[in-house]
Amino acid sequence: MAITDFLAASDIALAINACKAKDSFSPKMFLKTVGLSKKNPTEIKRIFTILDQDKSSFIEQDELQLFLQNFSKGARLLTVAETRGFLLQGDSDGDGKIGLEEFSALVKSS
Repeated sequence: MAITDFLAASDIALAINACKAKDSFSPKMFLKTVGLSKKNPTEIKRIFTILDQDKSSFIEQDELQLFLQNFSKGARLLTVAETRGFLLQGDSDGDGKIGLEEFSALVKSS
């Protein structure tokens, strides 16, 4: 299963290009630009499963750093500040990781 099974390659390219510069990544803007906010709960869950690389049922800090590379192999890593900001926006229960419900809420708020 690949991200492009659910999201248009053109939307992914737009989103990646919009955050090429370091510290320019905005989780909500990225999720909106790639079209995730228009997806149904089943599709969001499938995308979450792809992003959860270690299959722990959470997206942890190390996986967040690699977030853009899940969408485009040549994309940059998120900076420490961007990763921290992503966690602050997505981790509603403060456990230091983003679960499916938190990810879905972040997607729907974008």
